[in-house]
Amino acid sequence: MPHHRTATPISRFSEEPRIVSAHRGMIAIVVLALLIVMWQLPRAVPAAEAAGPLIYWGAIVNGLGPSSANLQSGGAFDTFETRSKKKMSIIHWGQAWMGSDGSWGEFQTSYFDNVRNHGAIPMLNWASWRLGGGASQPNFQLRDLYGGAYDTYITRWATAAKSWGHPLFLRFNHEMNGWWYPWAEGKLSNGLIVNGNSAGDYVKAWRHVHDIFTNVGATNVTWVWCPNYVSDRGPFTGMYPGDAYVDWTCLDGYNRVGDTDWLSFNQVFTGSGTTYLKNSYQLVLNVAPNKPMMIAETATREAGDGGTKKAAWIKDALLTQIPTNFPKIKAVLWFNWDDSSGKTYPIETSLAATTAWAAGIASPVYASNQFGNLNISPIPMLTGVSSTVRIPLITVRRQ
Repeated sequence: MPHHRTATPISRFSEEPRIVSAHRGMIAIVVLALLIVMWQLPRAVPAAEAAGPLIYWGAIVNGLGPSSANLQSGGAFDTFETRSKKKMSIIHWGQAWMGSDGSWGEFQTSYFDNVRNHGAIPMLNWASWRLGGGASQPNFQLRDLYGGAYDTYITRWATAAKSWGHPLFLRFNHEMNGWWYPWAEGKLSNGLIVNGNSAGDYVKAWRHVHDIFTNVGATNVTWVWCPNYVSDRGPFTGMYPGDAYVDWTCLDGYNRVGDTDWLSFNQVFTGSGTTYLKNSYQLVLNVAPNKPMMIAETATREAGDGGTKKAAWIKDALLTQIPTNFPKIKAVLWFNWDDSSGKTYPIETSLAATTAWAAGIASPVYASNQFGNLNISPIPMLTGVSSTVRIPLITVRRQ
């Protein structure tokens, strides 16, 4: 506590006025000097003010690739970003190993350049099948992959990826716990594994392909392992290739047309309140607790109410569920594509949905297109600390 001097008559200490005056002058000089120093030093600020983005975000848009036309003004990706009122930090598209015409899907250098020049991180859904050929494709059984049937193609693609030389996400053979792709291990209604595959084949195929990339030196590739959200019929037991072969884990999940219930984002990924969905988020954490996780495909349908329920779903997902209740999720990508009739997934299906999406993604938690110079592989998760923050004081330098 401060000490208070007892008042004393000046007649007893005739020099005191001059002393007090001198002291006051010295104090004023010291205070001024301290203020100058404090102004030059970093100032303490709340963590929320100092925090940078925590989560990458992006979308699949109409199933299109990032051609120059799709990224420039009026193109599909540009239109999506305009409606989002924010630029994407990840641009996501897909490529089959073989086109429907039998041609090989080569490394798309121009697409990868376009994404990087846009300031975003490329993420390719790379799939071992003939496009449009359905789930039963005897030429693309998993044993063909690890048996070496496609080594020449894989080596050529991996070598081109290495030559490109910049970080990219490779989401290889996703939703392997389902029964709708030829590379999967999910069981059909007759109890047999799809496409004649066998239990354990997926891991063998993944490791074989990964080893080819390692052997050619394509270390700029970040490997994303992505099961579908888990129901009673679609577990992924035994399908995780191991930490040495995976950089990011992942989940896909929708509040989709055909469900008997309206499922929140939380219910989709934890199964809470349902009898047919498992806690997919926790199951992924159980097999890979130390890996960052992404949601590579998610969306909700409309409810036929003018967009009210869809808007609330989006707001809850972006502003509450992902940043608060799913701390391992470090990237989220919207499925902005009516890939078949009745799937009212895009953000544009109602004004309410579009408005809610833009308001949610505007949160500073979600990163914009600031990654044109990214040179770290595997691609790191965001820490939420901006480059101007001084650790550990959580201070920011005055401008």
